[in-house]
Amino acid sequence: MEITVKSARRYVDEIPAPLAIAGYWGGELTEEARKLDQKSGGQLSRVLDELKYKGDFGETLLLPVGEQFVLLFGLGRKRGVSLETVRKAGARLVHEVTRLGFKEAVAETFLAEKFGKKQASYALAEGALLGAYEFKKYKSDPEVKKLRLWLARSSGPAVDRAEVVAEAVNYARDLINEPPNVLTPAELGERAKELGREAGLEVEVWDERQIQQAGMGAFYGVAQGSLNPPRFIQVVYRPQGKPSRVVALVGKGMTFDTGGYSLKPNESMLTMKCDMAGAAAVLGTMRAVARLKPDVEVRAYIAAAENMISGGAFRVSDVLKSLSGKTVEVLNTDAEGRLTLADAITHADREGAEAIVELSTLTGACVIALGDKVAGMFSTDARLGREVQEAAERAGEKVWPMPLEEEYREMIVSTTADLKNVHGRSRYGGAIVAGLFLAEFTEKPLVHLDIAGPAYTERPHALGPAGGVGFGVRTLVELLSPNPLGEE
Repeated sequence: MEITVKSARRYVDEIPAPLAIAGYWGGELTEEARKLDQKSGGQLSRVLDELKYKGDFGETLLLPVGEQFVLLFGLGRKRGVSLETVRKAGARLVHEVTRLGFKEAVAETFLAEKFGKKQASYALAEGALLGAYEFKKYKSDPEVKKLRLWLARSSGPAVDRAEVVAEAVNYARDLINEPPNVLTPAELGERAKELGREAGLEVEVWDERQIQQAGMGAFYGVAQGSLNPPRFIQVVYRPQGKPSRVVALVGKGMTFDTGGYSLKPNESMLTMKCDMAGAAAVLGTMRAVARLKPDVEVRAYIAAAENMISGGAFRVSDVLKSLSGKTVEVLNTDAEGRLTLADAITHADREGAEAIVELSTLTGACVIALGDKVAGMFSTDARLGREVQEAAERAGEKVWPMPLEEEYREMIVSTTADLKNVHGRSRYGGAIVAGLFLAEFTEKPLVHLDIAGPAYTERPHALGPAGGVGFGVRTLVELLSPNPLGEE
């Protein structure tokens, strides 16, 4: 769906669109809906009484009023509403409007009286732009619907920022949804270069020779089994003045993961094109950062590879030497992401990052613990952890703090090498142990976000269709460039 969202000062009077959208919640017409009711001579109220319309969330009612149609959109009960209610309403709304065949509509800014015009405008616009996302690149004859949506009495700057952030999320979704025969590590590197040219970012991409020469033995060990060679992607945004701080973003970039010789079952392999969702989130964030221009220097690092089976693939019991100098015994080739991330984190540390935030679809254990809607957050620094969690709350993404239990560290100590990449036969604490492993490769404040649950969905969700979710982009943007809109 092609959608544009514009801000309008007034409601129906300024934009004579064929469809006016008003809210109905808690069994009451909103202020704008009451004005439309008066304009119709009480027609809306009479129809509502006759039909016993309850206005449950997402429930709609289309009525002709003069030369215009009015769509009442149910907002549900007043109790417990949040900005997420507004965001989801925006996503639901665009599909209902296009289903009814309208190409232009003007909507009131839902719940502006409760959350302020700026915040409500931002949430509604962001929800509409995220909800309109589709991935039809490989359809032979895709139907593309178009919609122009005006938000009445909204904040122009809020709508503009929502467009920047939603576009970044949808960019990440596009990357995740690409088939793995298209989005190889080399192609991901080319996409990063293209992003750099478009957004004015510094981009450097190392090939397999440079990766080996740099001493990234853990990363290269994972990559060596594939015919598609690895790439190490570095993207840098520098503010115009002196940066307030330097933050590194590290994203897991496994463009496909078979599990290697610790082979995944077919059912588990079906979604493994999404194993680069952390990398996609990082690149999407860099796209937004380049437009929002915060005073923070942001450096992104992605170790892009495939985990395949071949005569050259790494094996169980191999020992790999990481960039840090620490050696790692491989006990499970399907715990490959932490090996590639180890070298990326070490490199970020050496390049002068003051804080590191890493995102990865790392463990099934985290999905078991938190389900498919919540990311696990593991932090070596309480202050940075609070910053990330608060940014996620403001952004509307669900992140839950998890412990890095130091007593579990002995579970990754190897008798053969310095470390081992999994804790042997034990089934317990897998997500924590993975976080402890990553923490071995930097002394800088580190937040590890395990996004294995919310990164990809096999069914439509409240803010988009099945496929890549783009989880983490909104949180990172909010962390690096906090929304300056505030309340009215």
